[in-house]
Amino acid sequence: FDFKAGVPALLLETVCIALIGTLIGTILAIPLAFVSASNLMPKWVSSIGLFIIAGLRTFPAFVYGLMFIRVTGPGAFAGVLTVSVISAKLFIEAIEDLDTKILESLDAAGCNTFEKIRYGILPQLFTNFISTAIYRFEINIKDASVLGLVGAGGIGAPLIFAMN
Repeated sequence: FDFKAGVPALLLETVCIALIGTLIGTILAIPLAFVSASNLMPKWVSSIGLFIIAGLRTFPAFVYGLMFIRVTGPGAFAGVLTVSVISAKLFIEAIEDLDTKILESLDAAGCNTFEKIRYGILPQLFTNFISTAIYRFEINIKDASVLGLVGAGGIGAPLIFAMN
């Protein structure tokens, strides 16, 4: 293994693991965040969603990395799955900060559910979701490089071998 020739490819693989994992994690996290938001869902539904998210937060990225390596084998796919799971954490706060008076005014104006989502919820959440996804991408780059230590692709393991 020629470490110097493979560094750009390994760095690109690490960034790709973080990017694809963040995209998949965001797509999975948004519906889960809506289900977990106590201001939009009944208490029993939001409690189930919060229980699922608390379960996801319990284990560190290393544990998920080892589990997915066991299932899929070592490589970048295990890293993408791990980053996807650990990305599904931060969107609930944005939904719970929604201004519900806008939804009430749209309801009074006779808007249907789709129009309330389109004109009341999405404009309020779009910037928060984008900033949260970018922040999560930054964290995921660090996690993707560390996940290489357990065999989940990226620059982690070759970097440790080079330092030793």
